[in-house]
Amino acid sequence: MTTRNPGRRGGLGASTAAGVLLALSLAGCAAGQATTPDDGSAPSASVSRAATSPAASSAAVVPSPTIAAAAPAAAEVPAAPQLPGVLGASAPVTLTIPSIGVRTDLLQLGLEDNGSLQVPQDTGNGAPAGWYSGSPTPGERGPSVMLGHVNALGGHKGVFADLRKLTPGAEISVSRTDGSIAVFTVDHGALYPKNAFPTLEVYGNTPGAELRLITCDGYDPATGLFDDNYVIYAKLKA
Repeated sequence: MTTRNPGRRGGLGASTAAGVLLALSLAGCAAGQATTPDDGSAPSASVSRAATSPAASSAAVVPSPTIAAAAPAAAEVPAAPQLPGVLGASAPVTLTIPSIGVRTDLLQLGLEDNGSLQVPQDTGNGAPAGWYSGSPTPGERGPSVMLGHVNALGGHKGVFADLRKLTPGAEISVSRTDGSIAVFTVDHGALYPKNAFPTLEVYGNTPGAELRLITCDGYDPATGLFDDNYVIYAKLKA
């Protein structure tokens, strides 16, 4: 499987963003079939993230009221907020979620020539999860994006079938090519209709290192398709 990197260090913007959104909106996870778990939710140019600086990401500081005094006093300068720690760039190798019994090797997913997102292929034993190489590596500043199927061929469970069981505080570990392990803790999960996917909320700037796990949800037996996406939001623990 070939991959392409649409400007990962600057964020998730792709040069063919409009085509990506269109192509993915026409795809869907079908029952017993491995297709994209991220349809309708690829990042667009509108959420391309410029390099984050402490000045840009810090909250505005409201100065204290000035109190009149006989002699001028030195102005008190509030300490700048500290940004969360981040790791250097290093591609992910494996993903482990102990609380739901997941351990999967990670594919690197890029974009097809038509602008659609590459999809983990199920050859009969269930497809592994994949890291979207257009997103930051796990542990870098920003949201690192991983995709996984909710189902597998033959009616079996997909690698991300139990994401809904994750609760706040659950740990997610990602081993990286440099030998380090980035440990994240679950913040929350959210269900979104595919036709109203909140692109900016999922893919937009974050002050620290975060993780997004995305799969399909909302199976419609009448169509054999999944109408929703389920997203886990997690933050780097240390």
